[in-house]
Amino acid sequence: DAPIYKVSLDEAMAVSDEKDADLVALDEALNELAKFDERKARVVELKFFGGLDTKQIAEVLGVAEITVLREWKKAKAWLFVELNNND
Repeated sequence: DAPIYKVSLDEAMAVSDEKDADLVALDEALNELAKFDERKARVVELKFFGGLDTKQIAEVLGVAEITVLREWKKAKAWLFVELNNND
């Protein structure tokens, strides 16, 4: 198996001189989400960029796994709308 490297979104974006438009849009949307719901944004970062599973995220955030699942579902829906409204 290939090693898994975990980096923050800022680190991932700094790797390339040419920032991918989708990654920039996702970063901006996550920043907007964090303004009114930090936990949802954190769940997305830990799952999508950190590669953590539901149990690990629950441990990091100190919440129940069902809470992580609920926050992930709502965050995905919010991000979908946000990213598709900016086209």
